[in-house]
Amino acid sequence: MADQTKFLLTEDDIPTAWYNIQADLPFELPPVLHPGTKQPVGPDDLAPLFPMALILQEVSRERWVEIPSPVREVYKLWRPTPLYRAHRLEKALQTPAKIFYKYEGVSPAGSHKPNTAVAQAFYNKEAGTKRITTETGAGQWGSALALACQLFGIELKVYMVKVSYEQKPYRRALMETWGAQVVPSPSEDTQAGRAILAKDPNNTGSLGIAISEAVEDAVTNPTPTKYALGSVLNHVLMHQSVIGLEAKRQLEMAGVYPDILVGCIGGGSNFAGFTYPFIGDKLTGRAPNLRVVAVEPAAAPSLTRGIYAYDYGDTSMMTPLLKMYTLGHSFIPAPIHAGGLRYHGMASSVCELYRHGVIEARAVQQRATFEAGVMFARTEGILPAPEAAHAIRATIDEAIRCREEGVSRVIAFNLCGHGHFDLSAYERYLAGKIEDYELPQSEIERAQAELPVVA
Repeated sequence: MADQTKFLLTEDDIPTAWYNIQADLPFELPPVLHPGTKQPVGPDDLAPLFPMALILQEVSRERWVEIPSPVREVYKLWRPTPLYRAHRLEKALQTPAKIFYKYEGVSPAGSHKPNTAVAQAFYNKEAGTKRITTETGAGQWGSALALACQLFGIELKVYMVKVSYEQKPYRRALMETWGAQVVPSPSEDTQAGRAILAKDPNNTGSLGIAISEAVEDAVTNPTPTKYALGSVLNHVLMHQSVIGLEAKRQLEMAGVYPDILVGCIGGGSNFAGFTYPFIGDKLTGRAPNLRVVAVEPAAAPSLTRGIYAYDYGDTSMMTPLLKMYTLGHSFIPAPIHAGGLRYHGMASSVCELYRHGVIEARAVQQRATFEAGVMFARTEGILPAPEAAHAIRATIDEAIRCREEGVSRVIAFNLCGHGHFDLSAYERYLAGKIEDYELPQSEIERAQAELPVVA
């Protein structure tokens, strides 16, 4: 199979259960704390936001959680997704490395996000939810949930980070085509949004602000409304494990096991979905030498420069507190084009794996990232989303290291979405107008000074 390019599974190979890494972690995840009492939350504390089925998945220690048949039926619209051998990229790099990529851009929304959006819409429908609120950065999550809510007959309102709302009008059009209402955040529709606009009418928004608005809307709306999140939480990361479970079978078809896994990180969902089934092997001794690399933007470097502390998931301090590497809930990121990675925090399980040395992390600049994205498009033919290009940047760097060391390693990464809605960003890069952003330490210290005090 040395010359085979793509490795395909059939619909019968769609996983029947999600993998839950909590079953194999050799450490406890820090408890989630109530924003008011600072005590560990119980199911009743989360009930205003999520249906009970998802709350139970959030704390489950079961290794396998069955995927409901209605969810698997929707998955058939795009799953299983293909795994590719990047022969042309390898040749361009003159590397002895074998490079593989799992391509999630074949979903209707163009990214990995529907893997959890469909599951969350299903459980909300089962619980009688009539309406869902959410936030979105680049629009990948918002469009995925718009599709899922349309398929299950649920009304959706999306608070889209204002800079992305303006940069990516076609993402907004896609959400509206699937029936969602989309507003730029901060907005005049919530108390949180109005308070922020009163202080700064030109605020470009952040995921933290958009989360505040969506959570406030969910708990105050007279229509039975729940909130849905596209990353960070355990149940979200678990739903994404279909990516890695399929990839394991496809790499077996190729006759290899990865030496290095690479994924971009914003809140952790695509990274976890791709890597956790393999990290399970590492944790249980079946792949002790596996290296796993998480790649984040230098403009929002949660893992590589954040402080490990309890923090809110949103700007207005409405969400439960998570212990994570954080840049501070008041962090306002630079307007980089990888909108899906502009988050101040990170999934708790990703943070703990990093803290315990199970995974590595690195931050990359925007220009180098777009350079990698263009090289990939010119060799492999697929235009990657700016978020996914972060993983490509690190993959190229690792492949060059293989060339320099004269060592052949198997490198696999998750190409979590296409960049068809990001052509304005590529246009700016090709015109030499993309800038690098190095987050000033003073900004980190200012935001971290506002971290909550937890005994």
